[in-house]
Amino acid sequence: MPLDFAARLDARTALPVDAGAAALAGRVWRPDVAGPSVVAVRDGRVIDISRAFPTMRDLCEMADPAAALRAAEGEDIGAFSDILHNAVPERRDSTHPHWLAPVDLQAVKAAGVTFAISMLERVIEERARGNSAAAEAIRKEITALVGDDLSKLKPGSDEAMRLKAVLIEQGVWSQYLEVGIGPDAEIFTKAQVLSSVGTGAEAGLHRVSTWNNPEPEVALVVASSGMIVGATLGNDVNLRDVEGRSALLLGKAKDNNASCALGPCIRFFDTGFSLDDVRKMELTLKVEGEDGFVLDGSSNMAKISRDPADIARQMIGPHHQYPDGAVLFLGTLFAPVQDRGAPGKGFTHAYGDIVTVATPRLGALVNRMKASDDCPPWTFGARALMTNLARRGLL
Repeated sequence: MPLDFAARLDARTALPVDAGAAALAGRVWRPDVAGPSVVAVRDGRVIDISRAFPTMRDLCEMADPAAALRAAEGEDIGAFSDILHNAVPERRDSTHPHWLAPVDLQAVKAAGVTFAISMLERVIEERARGNSAAAEAIRKEITALVGDDLSKLKPGSDEAMRLKAVLIEQGVWSQYLEVGIGPDAEIFTKAQVLSSVGTGAEAGLHRVSTWNNPEPEVALVVASSGMIVGATLGNDVNLRDVEGRSALLLGKAKDNNASCALGPCIRFFDTGFSLDDVRKMELTLKVEGEDGFVLDGSSNMAKISRDPADIARQMIGPHHQYPDGAVLFLGTLFAPVQDRGAPGKGFTHAYGDIVTVATPRLGALVNRMKASDDCPPWTFGARALMTNLARRGLL
């Protein structure tokens, strides 16, 4: 039986618990101007501030984005709750605004294998060659050798290098262990500029995949200077069988239509919210299926193996520039092993699943899973954005 998608989009939980004190910005689609607008969320209302900041990139490049956001004047275009519910495709009123991903011109990057459990699951995927049925036996073999708690092991340290030597001797070394405990982080392009979907949208799974999962993550918002200016929630949808067949298929495993979800808002750093708060966050995940299946999980940022600031430094700096900034998925502790269906098969999505990623100080990101070719196609790219903003007199 189809689940009530709109009922999961609750304005009381979509925003942070301290929303009244938070500097919150997002993006909405405005049918009346046939394009997107940058908005501030204030006291439950959505304020279009695109006259001051035509793109989210412009706001993120300010010396103090939180202060600039609070000072920006704009047009009240409706209640947050109304615009949030209008995101649901089958209930959408095409004459009213609906929510989008909160980033636009920023590069969308992701760090992989940043948690010990995630690292071990990637090793298991690789050795299983994409076969979910073989994963449980390999999981027992790997954890017998290295354990399942490497959270205190600092990547690149002398201790990590000694462990590497032991694992090579035991014949279990893997490219995933290399980026999990070695000096260099795995950082890849998750999605193309402007291709991410927001809360309330349908998120995509490539039809070729029969073993896949959500990845609940915090995503840092990084300015072109390298300064981390805020954070949002993300779902780094992953095709485990595709990546398990070969790491060279990472692009196919990660970057498909609607396979990157971000939102609902960017929360900018200020005196009440900082990177230290991100470091302590616990994310919750709920997957609800039309078959009655329910999966609950979590990801504790305190257990990350690499500090978020270090991952950002490895992404951007003298070695690599992003003139429009970037958003950076930080990875996840969550690795679903609960069986769905036949024993030993583990978890995989079913079309129609509703996925909720939440944490009190960022709110909740809610999406429904569909085949990527059944999700609305991505058609509004950088040229369309520039043309629209110019026509509106915003450039």
